[in-house]
Amino acid sequence: MSNFSDRFFYHIYPLGMCGAPRVNDFVSPAGSGLRALADHIPHLASLGVNAVYIGPLFESSSHGYDTVDYYHVERRLGNNEALKELVGKFHDSGIVVILDAVFNHTGRDFFAFKDIQAHKAHSAYADWYDGLNFSRDNEYGDGFSYNGWAGHTSLVKLNGDSRAVREHLIGAALFWIDEFGIDGLRLDASDVMSVDFLRELSARCKEKKNDFWLMGEIVSGDYGALMREGGLDSVTNYELYKGLWSSFNDKNFFEIAWTLKREFGEDGLYPGLALYNFADNHDVNRVASSLENRAHLRALYGILFCAPGIPSIYYGGEYGARAARDKDSDYALRPAWDPLWTRKRHAHDLFYAIAAFARVRRNSDALKNGNYRELLVASEQFVFARETQSERVIAAVNSSEDSREIVIPLRDFKDTKWRDMLSGEFLSVTNGELRITVQGADIRILRGMNA
Repeated sequence: MSNFSDRFFYHIYPLGMCGAPRVNDFVSPAGSGLRALADHIPHLASLGVNAVYIGPLFESSSHGYDTVDYYHVERRLGNNEALKELVGKFHDSGIVVILDAVFNHTGRDFFAFKDIQAHKAHSAYADWYDGLNFSRDNEYGDGFSYNGWAGHTSLVKLNGDSRAVREHLIGAALFWIDEFGIDGLRLDASDVMSVDFLRELSARCKEKKNDFWLMGEIVSGDYGALMREGGLDSVTNYELYKGLWSSFNDKNFFEIAWTLKREFGEDGLYPGLALYNFADNHDVNRVASSLENRAHLRALYGILFCAPGIPSIYYGGEYGARAARDKDSDYALRPAWDPLWTRKRHAHDLFYAIAAFARVRRNSDALKNGNYRELLVASEQFVFARETQSERVIAAVNSSEDSREIVIPLRDFKDTKWRDMLSGEFLSVTNGELRITVQGADIRILRGMNA
């Protein structure tokens, strides 16, 4: 299993961030979006990013998840050569590159589906899609019906048990490794894909590149089972995502504490697994819009970087970009890069806070690999520890508007002195307790000094 516990991800939805046209005309020359993304690399390096998740990136009809060609880069963004150059520049900056693999479904413009439209049951690709039924029609008048992803018939579900389909998809992944030198994949809709296919994909990718990293998108279910059965290295931690912001809004840190203990505690479900943690992404409201009090962003991101797992920031999140989805589309969540984000009040304060959290985590074995232990929970205060044999770190959060003194019980810790990893202040344990003051809407991160 590839361990990315030392990674800090930056998530880019390129069609949005690069301001690409919403619809592909399939005739325009290659765009310049991918080459423009290279201009952001110094920005990402200063934030402390050492991994990017970019996608979708391959030829599609509209939003990227309706794939048309797995072997050619989306023309609205560039071409294969531009992607190869971009990956090389990321690698030169010490940043690994993960691409979106949309292997559960294709768009209706995909060549195999077009052939079925033309030749119906006589098509050589009649076994490529799930639920094909030539005795029924569909809303498009194709003369047959089929299964779409989550009922969306614009996204035609592939038959993951077809050998030809597997060879086409796995061949694409191996091509991306050879052609672009990528370091891993984020597997879209992996919770509804054939586990056997996932396992074969994993084995063949890792045979090609033994440290290749595969992360599955799973909204709910048994994260550990999918990782074990599908040969995956990580999955999206939607359970943690929800508690991150609602615990602040509801003045109820018991929610996030329950989630962390359930997932990573001594008797938790996923101890030792590096789940992919995020505050928002291209499918959910921006966390700055979900939070009722924008001042809580700093402490929220502090928890994200101190909790077990791999932290991720969605582009613009480092400046507190706001957006909420509407009932008809997700386009509002996926805007072009806006220079105004950097000029808004407190934008740079948040950027520097996240950079500081990233630096602290990068220099802490406990925050990257340590066990999780809950120390104190109240409605607006939350304290937990991360521990390895060589290091102990405490994160203390206060969501109240006012500063609070927090008394942390440390009777079974051998450390008698602690140092604030952000401010450098030293503190001492007295009678088995550590008394600290945490400012309103803030977090303190302490390292034990008597290890």
